[in-house]
Amino acid sequence: MLTPALLLCSALAQSGIVSSPATIRVAAGLTGPVNVAAPRGDAQRLFIVEVNTGRIKILKSGTLLPVPFLDIGALLTVNQSHGLLGLAFHPNYASNGFFYVQYVDSAIRPTVARYQVSGDPDVANAASGQIVIRLLPIVDHQGGGLAFGPNDGYLYAAFGDAKSEDPDNNAQNDGGLRGKLVRLDVDSATPYAIPPTNPFVGPGNPRDEIWAKGFRNPFRLSFDRETGDLWVGDVGQGNREEVDFQPAASSGGENYGWRPMEGSLCFNPPTGCNPGGLTLPIFEYGHLPLACSGSVTGGVVYRGSAMPSLRGTYFFADFCWGRSWSFRYDGSTLTEFVERTSELAPRGGLSIDNPTAIGEDGLGEMYITDFDGEVYKIVNSLHANTRKP
Repeated sequence: MLTPALLLCSALAQSGIVSSPATIRVAAGLTGPVNVAAPRGDAQRLFIVEVNTGRIKILKSGTLLPVPFLDIGALLTVNQSHGLLGLAFHPNYASNGFFYVQYVDSAIRPTVARYQVSGDPDVANAASGQIVIRLLPIVDHQGGGLAFGPNDGYLYAAFGDAKSEDPDNNAQNDGGLRGKLVRLDVDSATPYAIPPTNPFVGPGNPRDEIWAKGFRNPFRLSFDRETGDLWVGDVGQGNREEVDFQPAASSGGENYGWRPMEGSLCFNPPTGCNPGGLTLPIFEYGHLPLACSGSVTGGVVYRGSAMPSLRGTYFFADFCWGRSWSFRYDGSTLTEFVERTSELAPRGGLSIDNPTAIGEDGLGEMYITDFDGEVYKIVNSLHANTRKP
């Protein structure tokens, strides 16, 4: 039975009067959680990716299931930026049971693979793995972005440039996929086909798989599930962190600037770095004089129902700083920029120290993963105040 306080919260949330965010911890004791996802419409389960173990665990109706959904730890190279990095469910997951993972294999090769659920909906068939795409080894900057486009059904995967300062200029090398966002048709052929609308389809370079280029270490990409706009958090080198944006109407081919530019600043060359044609970030910020000076964690545009007045707001964070922010962007103007760190600080002596993802469940509600081993749900503050920490 709903208490009067919860009834009041529900009525206020539906009216849109109250949409102040807060957090409640929903899972703990994890090992390096770096992402969350769920099949569209799944109201009971949240799938949690552990980078260090190569496991995907399920939070079901508030309980962390003891048996992992998938365990591919034996296939991986593991450290803080290597391991199991991403998870995306096929748009037709309910009928075909396909899901895709992004990981760094034992030879430090960035890899995307397809798996299928078993007869038990809470356990995957670990023997069903099929490699979709695998790059040459990347020492660092693995990236970490995997998602299906809501408007086209294609699979998008983001890869980093391979090494600090990108000495080989991989992000601008049209003959390779490092520092790129690729777009793949995983339904028309095995392991994939090239979508005919990819921007560089045709003989010679750029590679046909490329959808956009000029990324250093794209960590978390997401699509607005309502508009189809694409958002990417790209980790900077020594001075700038950035959020990149691509409108749903784009035909692809954007160059987001690395390594000629780091954010809006010249990097290599130090001057005259933008002859034109580069797509600059819609938001960027500088580093702090800390051992870990800055590392953007890309987030999501909120499309849930608990906080109606915040629908259409993009939330993101910084791994090093343990801080979070939000803003709105209409394709030309950024508004309503707000730091959310204090609001999203959990109660009861808990803390979000190193946010590795702001992701969403099957209904569009948001969660923050903390590398320390916790997952927090972002809720309406009045709902949070009715619960024990």
